[in-house]
Amino acid sequence: MVAPGGSARDTAAVTQGTQTAVDLDRHVYGSVEAPIRIVEYGDFECPYCKAAAPVLRELVDSSAGVVALVWRHFPLFTVHPFALTAALAAEASGPLFWQMHDVLFANQDRLTDADLTAYAERIGAGPVCGPTAQSFREAVKADYKSGVALGVRGTPTLFINGDRYTGKVKLGELRLALGLR
Repeated sequence: MVAPGGSARDTAAVTQGTQTAVDLDRHVYGSVEAPIRIVEYGDFECPYCKAAAPVLRELVDSSAGVVALVWRHFPLFTVHPFALTAALAAEASGPLFWQMHDVLFANQDRLTDADLTAYAERIGAGPVCGPTAQSFREAVKADYKSGVALGVRGTPTLFINGDRYTGKVKLGELRLALGLR
């Protein structure tokens, strides 16, 4: 659930009748102080998200601290059978989230529990499956619900400083949309 105001930059979730704080901006790539914030709703099994990942990274890396990227999970579980478990594994990777993010996209066609466990070992993360991963269910659910509240229907869906971006996820087009050279 998106906090009052309904922007793509909120922190709050209501779950099962109790207030559970979930930082929806917990996965930031780039400077948290960047004046331009791109929120991506993504799915680790989505080929379009995989294609967008290096473009968005380059945009942030070449922006001299002006642009930051926020990842929010939006697993399309009805068409991608491993998207939810991959999202949970990424969450369970803790501070190694972005490393796991990259490994998951690099191995998008191999996301079984055994694969996820091997990836976690490779990057030095702890357990990322089973009960450990399930403890992150509410965080993934909060991301998903915030996307639904903003009208997200597919992935990747981007918001730039709270406004939905409908252009192509191409470096030149994004730079132009952001007023960057």
